[in-house]
Amino acid sequence: MRHLRSLHRYGIPVLVPLALLTACSGGGTPSGRDTDGPTAGPGPDTASPTPVLDADPARLPKDRKAALDLIAQVIADPGSFGPGVVRRSPYESGPATWPVLGADCVWRQEKPADDVLATLTRDFEVPAAKGKGPVRLSAVVTVHRTREDAQWEMAESLEETMRCPTQQLREGERIGSMVSAALLGGEATQTTSEDSLSEAGEYSSTELGGPHPYAWQQAQSLQFTVAATGKGAEGRTEKEISDLVTQGLSTMLIRVESAVEKQS
Repeated sequence: MRHLRSLHRYGIPVLVPLALLTACSGGGTPSGRDTDGPTAGPGPDTASPTPVLDADPARLPKDRKAALDLIAQVIADPGSFGPGVVRRSPYESGPATWPVLGADCVWRQEKPADDVLATLTRDFEVPAAKGKGPVRLSAVVTVHRTREDAQWEMAESLEETMRCPTQQLREGERIGSMVSAALLGGEATQTTSEDSLSEAGEYSSTELGGPHPYAWQQAQSLQFTVAATGKGAEGRTEKEISDLVTQGLSTMLIRVESAVEKQS
């Protein structure tokens, strides 16, 4: 949920109006998933590009244990976002839950879909400093059973923003006024994943007030999705939040490539 800059060759799409995003996906209903909205969400694009990773099939996880091992290699740590980032408590979600956006536009933790081999969320923070409130960050890595399952997750994420332009995160936290972008691999500067989504908007909370800058990015390659979120506070700029999210996502994309690509 998601103005962002390039980091080395890991570019981020230019933001476009939300109304243009429907061109990125086709129709359909994914197997084994809840559809909380009044109509079925968009499905994966049938003309999706060739995978950007030349993966070694033997290095792709096929069961839960292998998926958890890969997540441990890939998911961001505090240093992934840059200096000054620390762990929040609790640091990790249990791998038996993942976030689901209900018909009421409220996020809840539920059991992962049947097509998910494993998923993990970590929470971080840039501590408050003089004249600046804390920045809350998170990273998520999900390993699906198939590439198509991961494409469904991306399609549903796109549908969620169109369905719920204002959303409740945790208790007392809301986001809104979001501008979104979606690019398939090969479009514009998007050369690092098969599909990418980004949002930039406003974040408010009972603890930190607001509105403050909010950014989210998610990318999909093969059977993997990675995402990073940044929630601002008093004295924090949109660019500051965007750069933190870009750094975290880029680090995870590099790690995915390293974990599964063919070795010479």
